[in-house]
Amino acid sequence: MISIYNIKPEFQKLLQPVLPVLHKAGFTANQITGISLLLSLVIGILFWFAGDYPVFFLALPIGLFLRMALNALDGMMARTYHQQSKQGEVLNELGDVISDCFIYFPLIRFENAALYWAVAFICLSIINEFAGILGKAVSGQRRYEGPMGKSDRAFVMGIYGLLCFFHVGFRPYSVYIFIFLILLLIISTMTRIKKMINL
Repeated sequence: MISIYNIKPEFQKLLQPVLPVLHKAGFTANQITGISLLLSLVIGILFWFAGDYPVFFLALPIGLFLRMALNALDGMMARTYHQQSKQGEVLNELGDVISDCFIYFPLIRFENAALYWAVAFICLSIINEFAGILGKAVSGQRRYEGPMGKSDRAFVMGIYGLLCFFHVGFRPYSVYIFIFLILLLIISTMTRIKKMINL
């Protein structure tokens, strides 16, 4: 199934030269995860005030790209330098959900006409991540399938920020956009559930 997650191996190759630099500087996998969480909070705050300062909309494409890089680097750091731990796994999984809440919450300020659909998008994003984590409990394998996983949502929100920054008039279509995204989230979640049960 098409997903930006499928290009993760190539993305990790691009980040590979950064890994020894961070390790030499003394950063650990858990610290990188923590930095990613703080970055998500900053993105959410800037997004919230972007209505008053439109340049803050750029926090979405720029900040989410950096977050994706940090999310890749923390796992690479843990595997390469043997820093895997239960604490790190909890921090990583819980951090992703908290980060998504920080970043998506300001949608309620900007999507008045599609408010309920935006809230449904936020809730289903959390459920989608839970379905991925549940895969590890049920079948011993974390699930990432689906067309609207974490990376895909980051890509969509990055585009959202760019459209807002350049004053592209997409608001009249917000309801339909969110309905489409919600359908993709449902497909993603059901795919993960099906995979974990049939594994």
